[in-house]
Amino acid sequence: MPETKFQDFVYTLIMAFLMVYVMVCYNISIHTGGLSNFVFIEAFKELPFMWIVAIILEFFLIGKIAHKLTFKVLDPKKTPSIIISYGISIVIVSFMCPIMSLIATIFINKPSLDIFISSWLQSMVLSFPMAMCFQLFYAGPFVRFIFNLILKNKLSKKA
Repeated sequence: MPETKFQDFVYTLIMAFLMVYVMVCYNISIHTGGLSNFVFIEAFKELPFMWIVAIILEFFLIGKIAHKLTFKVLDPKKTPSIIISYGISIVIVSFMCPIMSLIATIFINKPSLDIFISSWLQSMVLSFPMAMCFQLFYAGPFVRFIFNLILKNKLSKKA
């Protein structure tokens, strides 16, 4: 796991990219009635904006909140690091999903004012289970693996 601010930033870049890309693909699939090859290309249109928003939110706000809330519940000296990672991930998804759904509703879906709240709530409710499961079972382990691989290669070159 990241030990410095720079490592934390690199980790955030990788995680945000993967989560945003998959969630954008998921939401496009919902809006178009199913997954098709066009979704994977179409997602790259929304990716730059949503990726930057996710990086800023996670690195400067949500990540800090997630660590504080997680360490109020879990003692880092007594709790295995993987449980701490899961705790942080759960809190991050719990905050990021509603916020990112709101931003996507405003800037991408652009519903009329009379259906804005229901559009946002629907987006959030449909996205949350996918975001949580994808984060805990796929993105988290994959990004930790990639991050450790990069970090170990960097450390072994220094030695």
